[in-house]
Order: sequence, then structure tokens, then C-alpha cells
Amino acid sequence: MSVQGAAGSALGAARQAGDSDALEHLARIGLLAYGVVHLLVAWLALQLAWGGGGESADQSGAMSTLAESPVGTPLLWLVAAGLIALAAWQAAEVFRWRSGWSASGKARRTALFKSGRAVAKAVVYGAVAVLAIRFATGARSSSSQEQQQTTAGVLGWPGGRWLVLGAGLVILGIGVQHVVKGVTTRFLKQIDTTGCSRGAVTLITRLGQVGFPGKGIALGLVGGLLAYAAITFDPDKARGLDGALHTLLQAPYGKWLLSAVALGIAAFGVFLFARARYPERT
Repeated sequence: MSVQGAAGSALGAARQAGDSDALEHLARIGLLAYGVVHLLVAWLALQLAWGGGGESADQSGAMSTLAESPVGTPLLWLVAAGLIALAAWQAAEVFRWRSGWSASGKARRTALFKSGRAVAKAVVYGAVAVLAIRFATGARSSSSQEQQQTTAGVLGWPGGRWLVLGAGLVILGIGVQHVVKGVTTRFLKQIDTTGCSRGAVTLITRLGQVGFPGKGIALGLVGGLLAYAAITFDPDKARGLDGALHTLLQAPYGKWLLSAVALGIAAFGVFLFARARYPERT
């Protein structure tokens, strides 16, 4: 078989895998798992706001909470499997949009944007899946400490400060995009509500209007701290989501602001349940 033929077969297999009903069902489990992670982070953030709890208010804290439950290990493996499937499902989106890369004008920009968004989502889901596997196998790690160590390593590279600054600005931009999506209800373009009742559509809309800005503010704080770490050349400033929520807590009316963001993160988690029920529009 020629190289072109082999490449075509690989692309065809990837598209077929992306369209697989089994993978889609697993991906929906992944959305449910990701929603549960958001709900746990929101609960930990509320505990942080009102002086209770000892876990980090981030993904590692959420995994630690799952690990301490009576069925912690099997649940963590289920979360990891669902998120891996979700990452694979998003990665398959790249092949769905690949034909548009050679187009021109708006069609090409749309294909590249959709492909980039799919890759970014796949990386995020994969990272959370790896975290779940670590906790399932008995390892314990802190997301904020890992981010500080990674930031310190990158800052030591030639031009590393600019890379960290760029990453911080990208995360900040994604946070702003989430807020805009929530305010304009653009998130409804990502979910097929044609089979929903009017009440369900209203509920999904309200969840998105609260959830996207809540998560957007949290992401904006994470990105801002990462950019600040680059500007000050201090990796300790890059403290991840837990550090961002602690920073918010120290602001005037911090308890109430943190509680509002926590409720937004919880609403985003429930919105993911709706995404699992109703497929995403591509």
C-alpha cells in the first residue's frame, strides 16, 4: 500500500472512530464525570469561602475527595475512562474538520478554529484523566504544586518567560470568552435542544448564563496569575485554580465573591450533564 493510501486509511479509521456510537456513549460518560469534577470543585470552593475543609479547591482536591469515598478507586477509574473517551472524541473532531484546512476565506478560518478548539479540549480532558489515574493508583499530587514546578521549568528555558506569559494570556482570553458566551448565550450553539421541552431549554439556558461566567472568572484568575508569574519571574505566583480562588477570597467581600464563583462552577457542572444528554452541535 502506498504512503498516501495508508494515510487515507488512517484518516478514514479516525473518522469512523469519531463517529462510533460506542465512543460517543463513553464520551457522554466523560461529560458526566467532568461535570462531577466541577461540582466537587465548587463544593471545595464553598468550603474554602466559609472556613471549612482541607482539600485544595481544584481538580486534585476533587480527585482526593473521590478517592476517600467508599467506592473511590473504581469511581476514579470510571472517571478516567470516560475522560479518555471524551479526549479521543474531541481529537476525532480534528479529522472531521481537516478537509476545510485547504479551503479559503471563512471556511478555512472556521475549520482551523474548530480543529484548534478540539485539540485544546482533548488536552484538558486528557490531563484530568491522567490526574484521575494517579489517584486511582494511590499516587497523590497537587495541581497547584505541579503548575508551579512546570512554570519554574519553562521559565528556565530561553524565551521561557514569553512562553509562560503567552500561556497566561491565552487562558485569560479563554476565561473572557466563557464570560462572553454566558452573557450572549452563544453556548446554546454547542448543544442541540431541538428535542427539549420549553422548560428544559429555559433550565439549560439559565445554567449556561450562570455557569460560563463563573468558570470564566476562575479561568481568568488562573491566567492572570500565570501571566503575573512570567512578569515577576516568580513561579510561586502560578498557583493554579486553588491559588486563584484563594486570591479571590482575599479581595473585599471575598467570601461572597468566591461563593458566587463556586455557584457558577457548580452550574457549569450541571450544564455538562445537559451536554451529556443532548449532543453537541459541530
